[in-house]
Amino acid sequence: MLNFDEDRFLKIQGGAVALRQRLDAVIGQCLSAGAENIFFLGTGGAAILMQPALQLLQRSSRFPAYIDLPAELVLTGSAHLTEKSIVVMPSLSGTTKESVALLARLKEIGATVITLVGHENTPLGQGGDHVFVNFAEDDTSCESFYLQSLFIALSILHHRNEIRNYDEIVTELDRLPALLLEVKRAYEPKAENFARKLAASDYHIITGAGNVWPQAFYYGMCILEEMQWIRTRPVHASDFFHGTLELIDKDVSLVLFKGEDDLRPLAERIENFAPTYTEKLLVLDTAALDLPGISKPVRALISPILLATVLERISAHLEVMRNHPLTTRRYYKRVAY
Repeated sequence: MLNFDEDRFLKIQGGAVALRQRLDAVIGQCLSAGAENIFFLGTGGAAILMQPALQLLQRSSRFPAYIDLPAELVLTGSAHLTEKSIVVMPSLSGTTKESVALLARLKEIGATVITLVGHENTPLGQGGDHVFVNFAEDDTSCESFYLQSLFIALSILHHRNEIRNYDEIVTELDRLPALLLEVKRAYEPKAENFARKLAASDYHIITGAGNVWPQAFYYGMCILEEMQWIRTRPVHASDFFHGTLELIDKDVSLVLFKGEDDLRPLAERIENFAPTYTEKLLVLDTAALDLPGISKPVRALISPILLATVLERISAHLEVMRNHPLTTRRYYKRVAY
C-alpha cells in the first residue's frame, strides 16, 4: 500500500481496543457514584469524531448525553454541566488550546473528566481524572477515537441494562484492527481512481446521514480543506433538499457517503436524485466493503470507522497526485490566532 506502515496501524488500533476494559470500568465507577449525564467536549476534528457515540446514546439510552463546543462553554457554561457530569475530552496532541482552557473550568465545577489523548506528557494528558493514552498520528487517529468513544457509549448502555448483546458486540470489535487492515488492502486498487476524481475538482459538496454524517463533515473540513486546501460544502443529507440541491449542475462534484444504519435511506434519496443533474457523483458505500465475521448490527455501528479507514487510502493517493503533503499548513499552529 502506498506510503503506509501496516505494523504501526495495527499497533495503534490494537491500542484503542486494549483500552476497552479500563474504559468500561471507569464508566461503571462514574455511574455507581451517581453521574447524571455525559458531555463529549472536543475541539475541531476530535470533537466531530465523538458524534457517532453521542448519536448512539441519544437514540438508545435515557442517560442524558450532550455535545458542545469548549470555546463557547468557557464563556457561557451550561446548566447541565455539573459535578454530576462525566466529561469526555479527546485531543490527539493533548494541547488543544480551547480544550485546555475548558479543563480549568471543569476542575472548578467538579465534573469527572476523562481525557483521550495521543501523548501523556501534555496538559490534557496530565489533567484528566482518568487519562487514556493511545499514541496515534493524523492518518490513524480517526479509527482510534471512533473506537474509544464507541466503547464509552456501549459501556453506558451496558451498565444501565439498555443493551442485550454487549459481550457479543465487543467481542466482534476486538477483531476490528486486523479486519480494518484487510479492508485497506482490498480497497487500495480503487483508492487512486477515487482520489483522481477528487483532485479533478476544486470544490466539492460532501454529504451523508446517520452516523456517517460526522465523517463527511470531518473529511470535508479536516482533510480536504485543512490538509489539501480544497473548498468543500459539507451538508447533512437531511438538509440537502432544503437549499443545497440548487447548487447542483453537471460540473459540480457531489461526494456521498453511505453507511449501514437506519438512516441509509436518506443517502439513497440523494443517490437517486443526483445522477440526473450532475456528471460528478462520487459514492463511497461501506456496504461494499468485505468484513467477514462482523454482524449487520455491528457493521451499522462501525460504518464511520470503515469510511475513515478507506478514506485514509484515498488521501494517501490524493496528496501524491496533487503534490501537496497532508502535513502542509499555512496557518494552523504556524501563526498566532
